[in-house]
Amino acid sequence: MAEKIGLTDIINQLFQLKNDEWYKRVVMGMIVMALIWGVLGLIDSLMVRIQEAAWGTQATLLMTSQEYYAGIGLHAVRDLLGFAQQLEFAIFIFFLFWQTKVKARGKWVFNIGFIIFNISFMLQEGPIILYPKFNDNFFPATSWYYLSPIGLPGYSSYVASPLWFIGSLMVDIGTYIMGIWILYHFYLASKQMSQKLPIGLLFFLMDVLVYLMGYSGRTFSDIWDVLGYYNVVSINPIANQISWWIFGHSVVYMTWLPAVGALYVLVPLLSNKPLYSDRMGRISAILYLIFSNNVPIHHLYMVDLPVVLKIVEEIFTYAVVVPSMMTFFNLWATARGGKVEWNVITAWVVTAFAGAIGAGVTGIANGTISFDSIIHNTMWVVGHFHAMIFFSIVPAGFAILYLILPIITGRNWYSTKAAWVHFFGYTIGAGMIVYGFDQLGLDGIVRRSEIFPRTPENVIAEVVATAGAFLADGATLVWLLNVLASMVKGSPVNTEIGTVEQAVATVTYSLRWVPPLEGSPLMGTFKQDFQRIKRSMFSLIGSKRSRH
Repeated sequence: MAEKIGLTDIINQLFQLKNDEWYKRVVMGMIVMALIWGVLGLIDSLMVRIQEAAWGTQATLLMTSQEYYAGIGLHAVRDLLGFAQQLEFAIFIFFLFWQTKVKARGKWVFNIGFIIFNISFMLQEGPIILYPKFNDNFFPATSWYYLSPIGLPGYSSYVASPLWFIGSLMVDIGTYIMGIWILYHFYLASKQMSQKLPIGLLFFLMDVLVYLMGYSGRTFSDIWDVLGYYNVVSINPIANQISWWIFGHSVVYMTWLPAVGALYVLVPLLSNKPLYSDRMGRISAILYLIFSNNVPIHHLYMVDLPVVLKIVEEIFTYAVVVPSMMTFFNLWATARGGKVEWNVITAWVVTAFAGAIGAGVTGIANGTISFDSIIHNTMWVVGHFHAMIFFSIVPAGFAILYLILPIITGRNWYSTKAAWVHFFGYTIGAGMIVYGFDQLGLDGIVRRSEIFPRTPENVIAEVVATAGAFLADGATLVWLLNVLASMVKGSPVNTEIGTVEQAVATVTYSLRWVPPLEGSPLMGTFKQDFQRIKRSMFSLIGSKRSRH
């Protein structure tokens, strides 16, 4: 008789409330909240896609302009910060405590940061309230970056609620609390370890430092915005914009370095070989830390700034290529000649590796002043960073999640077929989105264009991007259902997996590629026929040779 599973069992399993290890409960809580914000952000993005596709195909707008621009703002805030950043912090904590066995201290400090961080997005959403008079749930329409002087009294005809600015500042506060707490435990781990940090953990450590440094400009800007809202200080729009962009481009590396760390963890394990050069990997991690926070003006070439400063920024942009090339060569040399088995995790790792190279090339183009003068603020830029997100950051994240969720929950993945549907559906859909964005950008369509020339090229690009969004999001929904089914119905897995090597071997075996007809009578017949044909061919070749 099948065991009955109630709502309490699902909640306990989802949040790991009965798990004895505190860090696993925290990691699952962060993953759950990340997925909630991620799904809401995907809904926002679909609203944007529907609006643009409706204009392209029917010359109609299905929602108000406030809803459209609020969708863009909330999609960015929820998916980049609420989802991606929170998921990355969860991964840092998991590997830090799992691999080093460090004991958690000051848990209440982290809990405060976690709560503040997640409440912030509720404020930025724009709750509908009756009193006082800023009951405006569309103020995310002012956009999510460089608000000043948009939305500020005395600077803009449209005044946003102060909750938006306060919520933005709360993101910073929550990030600093959690980041410093994680950094402190890296320090504790280094003291108790007799050897160097594993290369993956080193990249995670570098990324925590990138977060703490990169958020400085955003925090300064957010404080300035809050004080400006209450007329405590005046606003200098250009200076405020530059300050914010210290974060604005660093966030690309904040979200990408965990993907690089994941590749350094998984490529040697999946290849059954040691890393080609541990020293090269460690040097590249340090170079990423040095260069990743030094390109804030990279997206401000069209602002009236000194030409010398722009050229220096261009050089720094090219400098980031050095640790990237070292990383790609190191990982390629590691995998070369290895015995790699094709499974879901391998598929995501290969996608993350290839996607980083492909998307990175367009990044170099964006950082070139002459090319930026052509594609500046067009959909090409949107296509570039979505390519980096869709084909490197997210695939590496999925690779890690497919590995660690069974370890945390003690349950194998419920359906391997659903995992492959997720991979192929997401990858194809993401490719369609990037293709559509790039085509629009090359045609000169400016980002956030609610209406645009309805030429055949633009309409096709919009339709392809919208169809791809629904395909990728549908595949991700399959993954979410697989996650829930795995937690309550997945077969038990050994929760005492001691090393990363043992964990990868255990989990990847259940996610290996099995041909669709493998094990069926029809496949058996095919194999028998193939064997008979092969024997006949060899015998025929042998008889011809004997005649000669």
